[in-house]
Amino acid sequence: MPRVTRQHTVAHHLVQGGLTDLKLTEAAQKKDRPGLYRVDGFSVRSYRAPDGTLLTVAGAYGPDWVMTMAEIRNRLQQPYIRYTVIDDDPELGDHELLVRWATGEELQARKQAAAARQAPLVAQLRRQQSEQNAEDAGQSALF
Repeated sequence: MPRVTRQHTVAHHLVQGGLTDLKLTEAAQKKDRPGLYRVDGFSVRSYRAPDGTLLTVAGAYGPDWVMTMAEIRNRLQQPYIRYTVIDDDPELGDHELLVRWATGEELQARKQAAAARQAPLVAQLRRQQSEQNAEDAGQSALF
């Protein structure tokens, strides 16, 4: 059973990431189309999972709501924030994302994926550092 996610905590993380909280009512979130708003932003609401756990739904709004949705996903799945974002729940709109706490396995998989993406750069930096150390060692013998 997932842990409870509170909408004010999710909203705080998103605002800290530079997104605008539109603070829409739950009725407006369910009936309005995401492109009706002039400002790109988000709004959160509570959602009760089938197992009874209270989760949060974050909706993206504005002329570029698809990009806002990507920013929401990126922000909430940072290692230090520790949420998992799900977009395939049948009860959600196209512009909404279900937010729940990440499990340890999910966090470990993200960490491994990030290390795999960074491996070529790390290898290149280590090679350059060893070459620089070899040059420095050779030059110091000359003096």
